[in-house]
Amino acid sequence: MEQFAHTPVLLDRCVELVGVGIAAAREAGITPYAVDGTLGMGGHTEGILEAHPDARVIGLDRDTEALERAQERLRRFGDRFIAVHAVDDELDAVLDELGIATISSLLLDLGVSSLQLDEDERGFSYSRPAPLDMRMDQSRGMTAADVLNTYSEEDLARVIRDYGEERQARRIARAVVADRAQRPWETSQQLAGLLERVVGDGPAKRKRSHPAKRTFQALRIEVNRELDSLSTALPAALRRLHLGGTAVVESYQSLEDVIVKRIFAAGTTDQAPPGLPVVPAELQAWLEPLTRGAEKADEQEIERNPRSASVRLRAVRKIGEAR
Repeated sequence: MEQFAHTPVLLDRCVELVGVGIAAAREAGITPYAVDGTLGMGGHTEGILEAHPDARVIGLDRDTEALERAQERLRRFGDRFIAVHAVDDELDAVLDELGIATISSLLLDLGVSSLQLDEDERGFSYSRPAPLDMRMDQSRGMTAADVLNTYSEEDLARVIRDYGEERQARRIARAVVADRAQRPWETSQQLAGLLERVVGDGPAKRKRSHPAKRTFQALRIEVNRELDSLSTALPAALRRLHLGGTAVVESYQSLEDVIVKRIFAAGTTDQAPPGLPVVPAELQAWLEPLTRGAEKADEQEIERNPRSASVRLRAVRKIGEAR
């Protein structure tokens, strides 16, 4: 069906890595529960449920439209699939409410979904005119227009610099504040036009990506608290894994990947001082890497699914109690 035309990134590899945790639950004689913390339209969850008939998947998403589509797509799996309207950093509360103490695997496919990118009225794309919304959950929170119309020049510069890694953040913020004095910010077309004017001229124009890309990314991250959510959600999920359980994360930009790498490294590294002949149990690594660094999509997948070009996949397995 057309509404399910979304192509999950690195699907087979994700299903394989999630399956390591499901196999551990099976060996321990407990019901395998996988959590898809960024459900989207349900492509990864569908692959997990098809490959592992004894597993159940709890799918979280803040986007109500995505949840509805995923529920329709996954209806054939009955009670093996549980859909929850929540952000991934609410996982502890969700599991407590469901009465589930431990999980077998966590999957996070970070960033903006195909559904959000492709629907003009969501305002995620700088290539098409739309309201400046950018909320993944359109039922709550401030919009990108709210940020542009209310933040101080200093705060705008901070957001654009830190979340967009934009060198001209101060210049952009100054222009945003000056323009809103004449007309409030309302559409993506307005902002893309300003960025073309402020950033898109000069000899560097042909050497960089679209001048709007970094600022739009920064606003999306700020509106949805993406990095804060990841920093909270991933450690909480790792604590919930049973022994042998796995965490699998797909990142699409460096700010996300740095957080994932840091959290995984803290768990996969012994904490004992260098040179200690015997590492006490409480200082030993409690996670084991399942990937060598970050895995990337191959040329064939990128050709089939261009959005996989920037993916960085990392995965770990739990081998001890969380420190």
